[in-house]
Amino acid sequence: MTLTPARRRAVGLVLVGVVVATVCVFLGRWQWHRHEWRDAQIAIAESNYDADPVPLDQVVDGPADALPDDEQWRPVTVTGHYLDATVLLRNRPVDGNPAYHVVVPFVVAGTQDVLVVDRGWVPTGEDASESVEVPAAPAGQITLVVRLRTAENPSSRAPGDGWVHALAPGQVLTAADAAVPGALYTGLYGQRVSEDPAPAQVPGALPPPDLDPGSHLSYAFQWWVFSLGALLGFCWLARREVVEERDGPLVLPHAAPRPDEPADTPVSPAPRRRRKEGRAEAEEDALIEAQLGTPPDR
Repeated sequence: MTLTPARRRAVGLVLVGVVVATVCVFLGRWQWHRHEWRDAQIAIAESNYDADPVPLDQVVDGPADALPDDEQWRPVTVTGHYLDATVLLRNRPVDGNPAYHVVVPFVVAGTQDVLVVDRGWVPTGEDASESVEVPAAPAGQITLVVRLRTAENPSSRAPGDGWVHALAPGQVLTAADAAVPGALYTGLYGQRVSEDPAPAQVPGALPPPDLDPGSHLSYAFQWWVFSLGALLGFCWLARREVVEERDGPLVLPHAAPRPDEPADTPVSPAPRRRRKEGRAEAEEDALIEAQLGTPPDR
């Protein structure tokens, strides 16, 4: 069966509509999965953030273990001492204000393994210079409560002398330039909750987790609405191609000059009308001729 040009265009329009609609459906599904993932992260944070602390070895077996996803923000207790090596984490605003995070390696008593601890934040100063006042970590053995977080990927920028750009434990130890007595917890770090005995001065408390679900759900529905709109729109264009081919071209009648007008008066075309098929065509032609001042054929 040979398709006319109009029908080929119609088929092409329908295919384009199907492709666009399919892409929009998959984009909506992707946003939906992002929404589900975000909801799961919020549920974990709400469940763990204010939970009672448990010993560190109940959450992870050893320094080589990664932090399970459902243990994010879990408070744990650990006993040991800080190393005399403070590292500042750069470019970490707190509540919209420039800040440095104060990061110190902590040696776990008994195993001598090292856990990187984010003790809090300090302001950068007016010119973000290196001369900032940092509260010293308490000396001697202490009992520490921290919330566990997954370690960040190493930064592409090399750590400096006492400076890092990511909370990656390996880079923190490089910047601290301190001897490590045991193994390093490479897959996680801790955010300070409390220290016992408590020091006189501590860095600013770190903000709680962000519980905003974001706009993923609304984006998903928007993509699905776009999908339906694209399919209907292209199908409507395809139908118009077929209808126009069936009904034929537009007929443009011209008005004849009136008897009282000069012969060279420009003739203005009548409004465009589509040729119509069906009954009462003769009556319609007569009505048009009467309005245009065209004498009927005798």
